[in-house]
Amino acid sequence: MNDDWAVWRARTDLDAYDRRWQELADSGANPHGEADRVEGLLPPGGGTVLDAGCGTGRVAIELARRGHRVVGTDLDADMLDRARRKAPELTWVEADLATLDLGTTFDVVVAAGNVIRFVRPADRAAAVHRAAAHVAPGGRLIVGFSLVDGGPTVDEHLAWCEEAGLRTERLDATWDGAPYDGGDYLVAQHVRPVRPPSATTGRPPTR
Repeated sequence: MNDDWAVWRARTDLDAYDRRWQELADSGANPHGEADRVEGLLPPGGGTVLDAGCGTGRVAIELARRGHRVVGTDLDADMLDRARRKAPELTWVEADLATLDLGTTFDVVVAAGNVIRFVRPADRAAAVHRAAAHVAPGGRLIVGFSLVDGGPTVDEHLAWCEEAGLRTERLDATWDGAPYDGGDYLVAQHVRPVRPPSATTGRPPTR
C-alpha cells in the first residue's frame, strides 16, 4: 500500500465507514452500483467473481447475496476481519494483489474503491497483471479509480491491461455507465479474448 492509503486508513473509522453504506440504503439511495455492474456481466444462474481489494466486503457480500460465487481478497487484515465476521461462509484471502495467485480464474474480477490507486506505484503494473491473470477466457476485469496526481493515469492502466492480454471494451465515468469524457474518475472494463492474441500482430488470429 502507498502513502495515500496510509493516510486514508489513519483517518477512517471502519465502523463509520460501514455505517455510511447502510445509511445510503436506508435513505433510498442505491449503495450497490458496483455489484449491479458486475452482475450484468455474469452468466444467468450465477457466476464467479473475485473481489480484488474487497475491504470490509460490501461488494462481495452483495454479489453473494444475489447467488454468485465470490472470493474476496485484501491486504488489510483489519478490513478483511470485518468482512469475515459479516459473512463467514464466504472465502476471504489475505494477500498482496501484486503477487496474488489463487490458482483459478473467474468470470469477473472487480477492483473497486480506488484499489489500484492505493497500490504502491512500483507495484501497480504487477497488481493489474495479477488481477488479469485471474480472468477466465471470455471473462472481464473491471477497475474503478480516481484520477489524481500521483495516481495511475488512464494510459498507464490501459497499457498494463494490454500487456496482460486483455482487450479494453469500454471506459466509463461512473459504475452505472456514464461515458468517460476526461473527468476525474474512471471505470475501465476489459475482456480476455477466448482466443489468444497472435504473437506477431497482437490481435486475435483470424482463424
